[in-house]
Amino acid sequence: MRIGFIGLGRMGANMVRRLLRDGHEIVAYNRTAEKTREIAGEGAVPAFSIEELVGKLQAPRAAWVMVPAGDATEAQIEELLLHLEPGDTIIDGGNTNFHDDQRRHPLLKEKGVRYVDAGTSGGIWGLANGFCLMVGGDDDAVKPLEPIFRSLAPEDGYMHVGGPGAGHYVKMVHNGIEYGLMQAYAEGFEIMHASDYRLDLGGISKLWNHGSVVRSWLLELAESALSKDQDLDHLKGWVADSGEGRWTVQEAIDRDVPAPIITLALQARLRSRQDDSYGAKVLAALRNEFGGHAVKTE
Repeated sequence: MRIGFIGLGRMGANMVRRLLRDGHEIVAYNRTAEKTREIAGEGAVPAFSIEELVGKLQAPRAAWVMVPAGDATEAQIEELLLHLEPGDTIIDGGNTNFHDDQRRHPLLKEKGVRYVDAGTSGGIWGLANGFCLMVGGDDDAVKPLEPIFRSLAPEDGYMHVGGPGAGHYVKMVHNGIEYGLMQAYAEGFEIMHASDYRLDLGGISKLWNHGSVVRSWLLELAESALSKDQDLDHLKGWVADSGEGRWTVQEAIDRDVPAPIITLALQARLRSRQDDSYGAKVLAALRNEFGGHAVKTE
């Protein structure tokens, strides 16, 4: 297939490489022209504007947008709509809020343009391992694109999960679960790191991946990180969140579904960004007031 691809960041560029490797023709565009030239050197057809990208595609066209969710994605979709025609398709592969998908779908449908949302997981390892794809959209929009999805995904790593917005909805919950899993690993390894035993945490990570019920790819990544420096002295304990955890918690609240683990994992990330928590100071002050417990002063 020939498809346009917008956004050549860490994931986007590797997605293009995987598609090229499987024999697809990719017209690639990135706001930074150097990245476009780089991927052109690997076999992609370069485009240096959205208009040029659309012009190098044959109807019915398909353009995959792989840029940060929010304003950047909105801007790219709006610009695409200036050049696309009825029967063309836009695929949003970023971490978009599913409410945005539900809003966009009818607006694009009025113009005759199909819309597909593709929740994408795999990170920087996707080129070698494949990308897990959770795809939402109407059947007539998704079906023609399945050769692309199957090239990007490993075996059994692609699924058309439902109608418009369903792909990003499933990816949102996927990332919420990821928050909880990562937090559990983090707490367990912190307990062992604080132990009186001189434990090889990288070795334990490797051990647990052989027959243990907690084995996982995340644990393989823990093994990789902890084997290099189990004290992690080169890192600051500041953890970002890209939005999906917050959206998962909000959806749980909206649906009256208790989700304490995911909620607490999100709160732990927020706490990580405070160098000195005022709330912790209040706790220390209260303990000192009611019981005379020791406090540390600056």
